[in-house]
Amino acid sequence: MTAIPTRAIGPFTVTAIGLGCMNLSHAYDVAPSEEEASRLLNHALDAGCTFLNSAALYGEGANERLLSKAVMHRRQEFTLASKCVLDLIDGKRVLDGRPETIKASCDRSLQRLGTDVIDLYYMHRLDKNVPIEDSMGAMAELVAAGKIRAIGLSEMSAATIERAHKVHAVAAVQSEYSLAVRNPEVAVLDACERLGIAFVAFSPLVRGMIVGSASKDDYKPGDIRLNMPRFREPQLAENLPLMTRFAAIADGAGVTPAQLALGWLLAQKPWIVPIPGTRSIAHFDDDFAAASVKIDRDAIAAADALFPPNALKGPRYNAFAQSQIDTELLPDEELA
Repeated sequence: MTAIPTRAIGPFTVTAIGLGCMNLSHAYDVAPSEEEASRLLNHALDAGCTFLNSAALYGEGANERLLSKAVMHRRQEFTLASKCVLDLIDGKRVLDGRPETIKASCDRSLQRLGTDVIDLYYMHRLDKNVPIEDSMGAMAELVAAGKIRAIGLSEMSAATIERAHKVHAVAAVQSEYSLAVRNPEVAVLDACERLGIAFVAFSPLVRGMIVGSASKDDYKPGDIRLNMPRFREPQLAENLPLMTRFAAIADGAGVTPAQLALGWLLAQKPWIVPIPGTRSIAHFDDDFAAASVKIDRDAIAAADALFPPNALKGPRYNAFAQSQIDTELLPDEELA
C-alpha cells in the first residue's frame, strides 16, 4: 500500500490534505444528519486522513459536539484543530479577543469536544479592539496549562503574524487560498516561510465554484454564498466561463477539477496543507486522492495562468465580513 503524503504543522505530522468540518454543521444549506456526518468523518479517518478542523463558531458549537460523538473514540488517529475569538452566541456572531474570553471559549470547546487537549487552536479572526499581544498571551497561557498544544492564527496579516510570533511561536496560519483567491501571496506566505510557520488553506475549491457546485444563484437560506457578491448574479455568470476553461485543463491532464485545484496548492510550497470540506464521501475521496496523484507540470502552469490576481468578478466578502479580515488586500481588489 502506497504511503499517504504528509506535511508538518508545528510539532504535528498530518496528511497533506486535511478535512475542513464546517459544512457538516454550518454555512452551506441545511446540515446533514448526525448519522450522515458521522459516516463521512469516520470514512475520512478510515481513508487515512489525519487532520480535522472545527471551530466554536460552526453551528454554535454543534460541529465540536459532532466530532465528540462521531470520532473522539479515535482521538489518537488525528490532529484536532479548533478555533476561538469568533463565535456564535444566541444566534449572534460575536468577535471577542479579550484574554478572559479566549480562556472561557477554550474551556467550552474542550467540554463540547469531550477531550482534555486541543492540538492546534486558532484565533479565528483578529479582534482589532484588543492588542494581538494580549490575545496571544492568553493563548500562550493555554499552552502552559496543557489545554492546547500549538497556536494558530486565521485571516491575519503578515504584520500581525510577526507581532504574535514574538509572544509565542505560531504553528500555523489559516486563510482562504486557492487558484482564485491569491491574497496570501501578497505578504502572508513570505512571513510564514521566514518564520517557519505552516499555512493551512481553507476554501481551496473556491466554495464549490471551481468544481461546478456553485453554478446557479439558487442557494438555500442560510448558505453563506448568498452574502458573497462573486457568487451572485450578475457576477456569477461572468465567473463561470473561467471554471469551464479550468475543467478542460483538468480533463486534458487526466485528473478531476478538484484534484487539479488541490494539486496546484500542494505545488506552491511544501508546508501548505489544504483543508477542503464536503458532505459527500465520493467528493472526499476525489479531494483526498489529490495528495497522491501525479499532475503534469504544464497543467499546473496552465491553471495558474488562467487565474491571475483578481480574476473573479465581485468582492470576496460583503462589507461586514470584510471588516473582520486582517489579511492584506490585493492591488486594485474590488470591495463591497
